Amino acid sequence: MNLKIRVNRKSVDSMTRQVTDQLAGLISSGAMAVGSILPSERTLANSLGVARNVVRGSYEYLEKAGVVQRDGQKGRRVRAAAPRRKAAGKAAKKTAKKR
Repeated sequence: MNLKIRVNRKSVDSMTRQVTDQLAGLISSGAMAVGSILPSERTLANSLGVARNVVRGSYEYLEKAGVVQRDGQKGRRVRAAAPRRKAAGKAAKKTAKKR
């Protein structure tokens, strides 16, 4: 998989933030399909010329955000978006109005 990610060392944003934002953009645009396996930390770090902990931090952030999930020993995959439930949103609004 050839990811179009670039790291600008002169940017005010950290390298981890740059990688995170670009991966999230690729996922949200559909360039990385649901279920796609992300490159290993080492592979992506070597291709970008950054330390492995930069990629690890990015992957961990995306996991916490629910965009990526671990798939055991196979690595990390793009996670399917959870369907939005309109009923839950309406119930929350009704509860807020009662207060």
